[in-house]
Amino acid sequence: MAKSFEDLPVWQRARELVKYIYTLTRKEAFSRDFSLVDQIRRSSASVMNNIAEGFERGSNTEFIQFLYISKGSAGEARTQLYIALDQHYTADEEFSRGYNLCVDVSGQLSGLIDYLKGSRLKGEKFKKEYKSIREEVEEITKTLNIQHSRFNKNDIEK
Repeated sequence: MAKSFEDLPVWQRARELVKYIYTLTRKEAFSRDFSLVDQIRRSSASVMNNIAEGFERGSNTEFIQFLYISKGSAGEARTQLYIALDQHYTADEEFSRGYNLCVDVSGQLSGLIDYLKGSRLKGEKFKKEYKSIREEVEEITKTLNIQHSRFNKNDIEK
């Protein structure tokens, strides 16, 4: 598994989506529709943000929940691209590129969700180091400053 959310291919692809949406919304005709610009920027950024937030939560259950939110935001951005197309703010090719980015991210999110659902790992939050019985006894012996114990390694060897 990735060590940071930046390592996730789906987060990297979501970042591409955000960059593309910001570029698209700077075009003159599009940029004048302030509410649509704000909404499509927010929804595309939400895709990326929720992947990061879910990853940082440290549990697969929470991560999956945030990935579903992210997937919903990708659908929202895709719908807003249709609005931009219908209002003639974007050309067909521009719409297609944004649409394909949304679909790709959504598909990757689905794949990651399925993987996490099938995984036995619970996440960083639940990682626990287990010690052997011998290590536990040695630690207790040291903590309690027990000199002569039948569990003391030195006594066993004598």
